[in-house]
Amino acid sequence: MDGAPRKIRQSLQFKLSMRLSVVILLTALIAGILSFVSAFREANELQDDQLKQVAELINHHHFSLSVTDAQDGVPDIDPESRVVVQVVPTRQPTRPYDAGALALPLNLPDGLQTVTINQETWRLFVRKLDTGIRVAVGQQTIVRDEVAQDSAIRTLLPLIILIPILVLLVADLIYQMFKPLKKLALNIEDRSDNDLDAVSEQNLPSEIRPFVVAINRLFARVAQSVATQRRFLADAAHEMRSPLMALSLQTDRLSASDMSEEAQVRLATLRTGLQRTKVLLDQMLTLARLQEDRTERRKSVAMQQAFRHVVEDLLPLAEAKEIDLGVVGNADATLITQALDLHIMLKNLVENAIKYTQHGGKVDLSLQIKPDQIQLIVEDNGPGIPLDELERVFDPFYRVLGNDEIGSGLGLSIVQTIASRIGATIHLDSSNGMDGRASGLRVIVSFTVPLPA
Repeated sequence: MDGAPRKIRQSLQFKLSMRLSVVILLTALIAGILSFVSAFREANELQDDQLKQVAELINHHHFSLSVTDAQDGVPDIDPESRVVVQVVPTRQPTRPYDAGALALPLNLPDGLQTVTINQETWRLFVRKLDTGIRVAVGQQTIVRDEVAQDSAIRTLLPLIILIPILVLLVADLIYQMFKPLKKLALNIEDRSDNDLDAVSEQNLPSEIRPFVVAINRLFARVAQSVATQRRFLADAAHEMRSPLMALSLQTDRLSASDMSEEAQVRLATLRTGLQRTKVLLDQMLTLARLQEDRTERRKSVAMQQAFRHVVEDLLPLAEAKEIDLGVVGNADATLITQALDLHIMLKNLVENAIKYTQHGGKVDLSLQIKPDQIQLIVEDNGPGIPLDELERVFDPFYRVLGNDEIGSGLGLSIVQTIASRIGATIHLDSSNGMDGRASGLRVIVSFTVPLPA
């Protein structure tokens, strides 16, 4: 459960996205605070200018004012827009203040100031008119602050809306920038085991190219090492064929001479070992050639004809074990593939089926055509393969225990190598009998064909 979160935390894309998001958020926070303070101050300054303009308007029109009257002027006015205009007293008034009038302190200085009156804070602008009267124009600071705060918040709204959008855009931008790297990883991941060609550096960022160059150099070294091993394997197998042939000739000549029954038994064992070694060398040479040769040209191959060629080649082996070998059905299809590789693959599959099927058994070849696939099927009624060993039989030199047939364990490995080269997939199916043991083997080789337009 902890693997996925840990993998995400170790992701360079995730780290870069998180750090850039944190930087953006911190920058936005600082910018928001500065913008809020600036907008709040500007709103207050604007309201101060409005107080000054009201005082100038009163001076220009010579309005009649008194000390105790409240000059709020317009009935039912919005409390947030309420402005009080009063004469600044020079001595204590002789009658009480009207409702809404301010008990202004005596001898207020001229200019802008903040004054507390009856436990309420007011912002006042005091000015001496041309008539000699000093007038005060004021607003409650709580009202002014609310207006300024609303104005500042409206200033921040675009920033608040744009920050999440910016974070998402940055995350998407980073994702797009990392796409070539992910595409490169998928390209390498999808390669077959034998594909050691250089990785293309086209359309890759300059920061990734040194990494790709290093991978290509590694591929070149691995390809050289693998080629050396394959050449050694092929050369060794080829060089061993001559002494092996000489030994086979000597055993044939020795079998014609008079010898004891015990010697004949030992000679038969020797001939079986030589035969097994000959099969092993032939398959090693075939596997080495398949792993190196990639130049065979593709051509059209009729599957019924391919089946007939394989049956003709292996019919003597099947007759020796009295096995019913044949093609089931008349369905035919044409594949564009390497003809020799296809023949070797089919021959190995049928030869394996004949080899491991008991005397008097049955081996069938058939063709199944689907809308998007062509399937070659080789089926026998032999002992089959245990279900827990179906995947391992493709490993080189692996043999299912419990049989005495001559073999090297390379047959299905050769089949798998050819299938990878010609773009086919192989599926093995071995059913269980009444006693729980494997019974029969069905090999399906599938070729994908393009769907009709």
